[in-house]
Amino acid sequence: MMPSLLAPRRQAPSNPGPGRGSRRRLAFPLVAGFLTGFLFLPLFTLTAGAYTLEEFQFSDPAKTEEFRRLTEELRCLVCQNESLAGSQADLAQDLREEVYRLLQSGKSRQEVIDFLVERYGDFVLYDPPLKPSTYPLWFGPLLLAGVGGIFLFLTLRKKRAARERELSAEEQQRLRALLADASTPTKDKA
Repeated sequence: MMPSLLAPRRQAPSNPGPGRGSRRRLAFPLVAGFLTGFLFLPLFTLTAGAYTLEEFQFSDPAKTEEFRRLTEELRCLVCQNESLAGSQADLAQDLREEVYRLLQSGKSRQEVIDFLVERYGDFVLYDPPLKPSTYPLWFGPLLLAGVGGIFLFLTLRKKRAARERELSAEEQQRLRALLADASTPTKDKA
């Protein structure tokens, strides 16, 4: 027999369960997230490559090299573990412009370093000088390692002493009783 064209169609249940309906509900936020990401991606790529050393031009190649060496030796105050040459922070760009301006005005390398140290402190230098104000930078890690070593030694010695302590007569009697109870067979009640 041939199915009738006028026969009513089967309708899907109103609660599709874990099948197709749940996939549709998940698809919209996923697609919206991808579209949002693609819309904001150009903003991130524009700021990532915004700062380079190539924008600072000197007429003398020796000055250019001096500028590069100086920005490699100075620390970014925001990133703290990057040089001015490698950092993409806005403050690093401002400091590079300041170094450029000072070198262009005829200041020597030491005058530029002195200016930045006076303004930002010894922290701007990757290799700060040894003086009383920088003792924590130089000796702080050694002091912390020494205190940690002493603490570790005392803790291990205390644990070893606790392990080697002999049992009192009362503790030995209690231990024998516990071992005797554990070694006696128990009868199963049927």
